[in-house]
Amino acid sequence: MGKQNIVARTGNEAMAEAMRQINPDVVAAYPITPATEVVQIFASYVADGLVDTEFVPVESEHSAMSACIGSSAAGGRVMTGTSSQGLALMGEMIYIAAGLRLPIILADVNRALSSPINIHCDHSDTMMLRDSGWVQIFSENAQEAYDNMLQAVRIAETSRIPVVVTTDGFIISHGMERIEILDDAAAKAFVGVYKPKDYLLNFDRTLTLGAIDLQDYYFEHRVQLAEAMKNSKSVILDVAKDYAKQSGRNYGLFETYKMEDASFAIIAMGSTAGTTKYVIDGLRAKGLKVGLIKPRIFRPFPKDEIAAALKGVKAVAVMDRSDAVNGHEGPLALEIKAALFDNGLNKTLLNYIYGLGGREITTEEIEGIYNDLSEASKGKKMNRVTYLGVRE
Repeated sequence: MGKQNIVARTGNEAMAEAMRQINPDVVAAYPITPATEVVQIFASYVADGLVDTEFVPVESEHSAMSACIGSSAAGGRVMTGTSSQGLALMGEMIYIAAGLRLPIILADVNRALSSPINIHCDHSDTMMLRDSGWVQIFSENAQEAYDNMLQAVRIAETSRIPVVVTTDGFIISHGMERIEILDDAAAKAFVGVYKPKDYLLNFDRTLTLGAIDLQDYYFEHRVQLAEAMKNSKSVILDVAKDYAKQSGRNYGLFETYKMEDASFAIIAMGSTAGTTKYVIDGLRAKGLKVGLIKPRIFRPFPKDEIAAALKGVKAVAVMDRSDAVNGHEGPLALEIKAALFDNGLNKTLLNYIYGLGGREITTEEIEGIYNDLSEASKGKKMNRVTYLGVRE
């Protein structure tokens, strides 16, 4: 393990710090709360000559992703950042980036989608990408935001698919924490030199990019993207092993907390996982066997691995910080239900949709979820979906 520096950073500062060490060829971006600081801080690194990056201040987020696509297709290492409506405005180009197999890195600071207008955290913007062909990585805190940004570069460039790294708006993005960062040389060595396989400025191997692709070949090309997503799972784990050697911090597809003998489990992503760990410690002190599963990778979804981790529990609650607006469960709960079904596990599953638009989740509410699981395991009929914390 190499030498590391202990610093105080917000989540936005941590992501910008990783970008400085990565030193991408191009960053194209447009400001939006609460993600503005990520590229604003990085722009100061460009102005101060700390990176060699070509910074492109564009007129919209659609233009930002368009510029990223062109730069990546030309053979550059490319990054950007956005949030909420900005991500929605990128939507058309998000699918094109994945379909063209371009290893773009996007820092997304999770924020609610309008309407009504809201600038605070939930996961509705990130969930909009779940069928787009991007690898999706969730961060619990600023340390993970920094670590995930560095790993995302290797994941994207090895798998040849784009990666989005998320943090929770304001909770992580603007919250100051103690983190450990690699020395610049170690970070640079870890991400390595980008050697694109095919790119427009390679005049020895010309290619056409973005051509019309009708019935004869479109299907095959989409299946190639699907296969790349499946194969990225092993890439993610290999990159995590290499990163652990550099940092001493171990990452996987998901994290388990006190699940070894747990009778009941909560599944939660992002910053809420940290609060849930605190609740678990208190309940464990009372002798209650409860645990947590925190998905880190939402795409590709590690369904078999999570199902195996849930094999011994009596009941499970899934906390969704977004609503699929489908008449039943939220997006994470649907993934967990499918994982249990595919692995022949008939478990009581309760879904809690919470925290929309930045509403606080309390330790008492999380403790109440464990109480609900206990009652459900005894045969008490419970609501399958609960909108937690809503005023009636």
